[in-house]
This record gives sequence, C-alpha cells and structure tokens, in this order.
Amino acid sequence: MNAVLALRGRLPVTPVCTALGVSRATVHRRGKPRPALASRPPPPRALAKTERQQIVELLGSARFVDRAPAEIVHTLLDEGEYLASERTLYRVLAAHGAVQERRNQLSHPHHLRPELVATAPNAVWSWDITKLRTTVKWSYFYLYVLLDLFSRYVVGWMVARQESAALAKRLIEESVTKHAVEPGTLVLHADRGAPMTSKTLAQLLADLEVTRSFSRPHTSNDNPFSESQFKTAKYHPSYPGRFVTLDEALAWGRAFFPWYNQEHRHSGIAFLTPTDVYLGCAETVLTRRHETLRAAYAAHPERFPHGPPKRQVLPPATYINPPHPSAL
Repeated sequence: MNAVLALRGRLPVTPVCTALGVSRATVHRRGKPRPALASRPPPPRALAKTERQQIVELLGSARFVDRAPAEIVHTLLDEGEYLASERTLYRVLAAHGAVQERRNQLSHPHHLRPELVATAPNAVWSWDITKLRTTVKWSYFYLYVLLDLFSRYVVGWMVARQESAALAKRLIEESVTKHAVEPGTLVLHADRGAPMTSKTLAQLLADLEVTRSFSRPHTSNDNPFSESQFKTAKYHPSYPGRFVTLDEALAWGRAFFPWYNQEHRHSGIAFLTPTDVYLGCAETVLTRRHETLRAAYAAHPERFPHGPPKRQVLPPATYINPPHPSAL
C-alpha cells in the first residue's frame, strides 16, 4: 500500500494496483483521508455541570444517601422541587460509580472441573444409580452400577427398592474386596446425589483409602461413562421396560451384566469386550484379530482398497474431562 501511494502521481494507479494486488478504492481512500468529525454538540435537554453537581451533592447528603432515586424524586415533588427524572438520577449515579447491589446475594460455590485419567484397570471407578420402571405408576426399583473406567468392566451392581447410602456402602465395600484393590490406588467418581455425598459413604472410603471425586452440579457429561452404560442397558433387547417384581429385575441383571462384560464389544476400547481389557488379554486378542485380517488380505488384496489392514490399538488412557492441551 505504501509503495502504491509513493508511486501515485508518477505512474497510472490502475496498472500499479493490478500488479500489486491492491484495491484502487483503498488507495484513493488512503490518499484523501476523511476530515476529522466535528465534536457533537450537547443535546438541548442535557443537564448543566452545575445541575449535575447539585444532584451528586443531594444524593450523597445525609438525608438521601440511603434512599432510592424514585423515593428521592417523589419526596422532592411533595416539597415543591424538581431536579430531574428518576432515570437521570440513575445515570448521574452510574457516571460516578455509585450504582451497585447493596443486598447480600446468594452465590453458589465454585466447583472445580473434575479431571481424571485411568491408564490401567482399578485406577478409576465410576458409579451411579438409575431408576427402573415398574408396572405401578410412580414406583421404581433402583439399579446401582460400579464401572471400571479404563476397561468399561462392571465391577459391581445391585438392584434395590430404594436409594440408600447404606446399600451403596455395602456394594462398594464388597466390590473393593472382591477385586483386591490396593489401598490408596483407586479414585471413585460419582455425581452429587444424596447417597454419593453421605457421611456414611465418606467414612467407608476413608477407611478403604479410596479417593472421592464428584461431578459438578447439573453437569451430566462429568460422569459420561456411567450414563453411557445405563443407556446400553436400557436399549438392550432383553430390557423389558417395566418390571413386575424385584426378583424379575434381579433376574434381568444376572443375565445382562455377564453379557455386557464378556460379549459386548465396546467401541471405546477397540471393540474388545470389557473382560478382555480388565483381565489384560487385549493385546493377545488384537494380535489374533490382525493376523486374521492379514491372511484375508494375502488371499484377496483387491478387496482392501486402502491397502494392508492396520493393527488396532487399545487407547492408552481413558479420561473424564481431559486437560487442555496447553496444560499438558
């Protein structure tokens, strides 16, 4: 742009602009800058400086310092005096930084965003409770599920007639013992429901040396793995939609959870079963799968338009709210 302006008057503007890829309109605009705009005159109904100062002094006086502008305006009107409208008083106050909320307002506590990573089984468990409909309106059974984050393996489950911290305590204690979890190695993540935040459960986790982690209030994607597992359960063909008795719900769970752990191939873990990953068989299964694909490629390479098949890889870590790349 500076080169075009320097050559202006010595060379034709159009070919120079074409050669340098500069707009002619920009060149003409830069060559003739706009004159400075005249200052805008104050509107005829604006208050004079003396009037504004009078309002400031009046509003800050001992008589009116704790009273609202609407009350001040009408008090002065009753006394036969008019300074300005209520809106003008607010404008003058705002110009002097004197408009603010004076009442004590309820503020919600700041909850930290949970950031969890699992690189092996029994590093992070996620758990939640969901309602199971019954044939009686407004009556439910409650399904408790403990899920290993890395493998998606259901390490414990239970169906009960109610949400209870005591029942959750028993399930968690039995699951930790069953899977031989070492003290101080497990993080248990949940939402902020009453059973999850109860003192009964807090004391148990302290005794087991299990670290607690909570979702932020009203943030469902802070506990996505449990939510996803519940969806898988309720969309399974065996799910009846409603249960007649508790025994029927238990029978469904005894059939569903072995299928989920041992047969369901999960997209988040390279389409392996949770049991394969939880028991450390993932690499063996992936190697066998890759050998089968290589044999098929050797027999019919024309059926693989993208070339030799690539070996699937198990994700090395599973995250709840992975940290921002700039924090890594």
